[in-house]
Amino acid sequence: MFVTGRFLALVLLGAVPIVVYPDFATVWLWALFCLVVVVIDVVSAGPTTVVRLYRSPTPPIRLGDATTSTLYVENTGSRRFRGQIRDAWQPSAGAGSGASGSNRHGAGSAASGPNRHGAGSGASGPSRHEVVVPTGERRALTTVLRPTRRGDRRAVRVTIRRAGPLGIAGRQGSQYVAGHVRALPPFGSRKHLPSRLARLRQLDGRSAVRIRGQGTEFDSLRDYVEGDDVRSIDWRATARRRSTVVRTWQPEKDRHIVIVLDTSRTSAGRVGDVPRLDAAMDAALLLAALASHAGDRVDLIAGDRRVHRRVVGSGRTTLLNDLVNAMAPLEPALLEADWPMLGAEVAKISRQRALLVLLTPLEPAAVEESLLPPLSVLAQRYRVVIGSVSDPALPEMLDRRDDAREIYDAAAAARTLALRNRTAAAVGRIGVDVVDADPEQLPAALADHYLSLKARGLL
Repeated sequence: MFVTGRFLALVLLGAVPIVVYPDFATVWLWALFCLVVVVIDVVSAGPTTVVRLYRSPTPPIRLGDATTSTLYVENTGSRRFRGQIRDAWQPSAGAGSGASGSNRHGAGSAASGPNRHGAGSGASGPSRHEVVVPTGERRALTTVLRPTRRGDRRAVRVTIRRAGPLGIAGRQGSQYVAGHVRALPPFGSRKHLPSRLARLRQLDGRSAVRIRGQGTEFDSLRDYVEGDDVRSIDWRATARRRSTVVRTWQPEKDRHIVIVLDTSRTSAGRVGDVPRLDAAMDAALLLAALASHAGDRVDLIAGDRRVHRRVVGSGRTTLLNDLVNAMAPLEPALLEADWPMLGAEVAKISRQRALLVLLTPLEPAAVEESLLPPLSVLAQRYRVVIGSVSDPALPEMLDRRDDAREIYDAAAAARTLALRNRTAAAVGRIGVDVVDADPEQLPAALADHYLSLKARGLL
């Protein structure tokens, strides 16, 4: 049951007889009158259970975009339904952001024929809808969703209010109607893809490769020009043609790249407004898109003390779609990463030499205690690269020394940077490359490092 503002007006109206007849009996009689009116209005409102609700599936969207969820309201009662329906979602689903929830005519039942009545007024709030549904018919209510967080954002409940004929009170009920919208990683680094693909085309043989060692797969023969490396001269072909020719090379294709996404406690830290995990996802998507265009195979493992998501064997056309759907529901866990277990999972996927990219923060304590021992074993089998999200605030703190507080902050920043450099040097001594950059620069830096490895034939 609920009451409206009219009930308050009715109670305040009782001041008139109380002033005229100032007695306790007058107060009690007016209170009893108000109660009787409320009961009559509630009984006359009719039940809310005659409304049947169901929802159409909502397709996934990229974080930051908007979509709509359609809720269907069907009147199974013998009276026309007139009331208010609120479609409630999690706050992070952004229900009603820029919305003006619309009511559209639905399909009537065979008994009632086509819909002849309007659907009532527009929505009275972002996810509230005023609706009129004749008996045996249905209406479609649309709520705009603009998720503010990545992952699955779910519907909470649908609340139905049916006011009585006097508009003083009515009946209220709630139903749970399953529904969710999946907000995919935004992939903001895709703006870097065209420039990296242009560099890739220069490496894959579409333009001449003049320096020996840029790949090991033979491409073609061409005439020698000034500036070519003499070590690329093919002497047998030169003797046959009686002119100096050189071999050209192209980077190897069909190489294997395994990306490990760390979802442990260190990935929960925020750099600005972006969690480290989200920045690592952006870097993984750009690297995967670039590698798939290069003809390499890309697999993904995401986990901490257990594997949460695994994408293995996806084709080039479905790789990005599989990756974003696998990454979307991931959340950091307040646990230490089990790197020996993750290393064993990598070994299950690839027993031959591959490029292993570990997207994990370069936190000195976590790396030295849990990552460094298994890392030395992985570096013997794979070409290992660590992609780490750095905090751009640290260099800024290091430069500000105007007062005592900023001096202490600068000292803390200097110590943190020194520890990170020491950790990077330690992993570098065992043959592991480190790409450490802020969230905006990490995807491009990691893609550039991949192209550098490919150009030098180190994959």
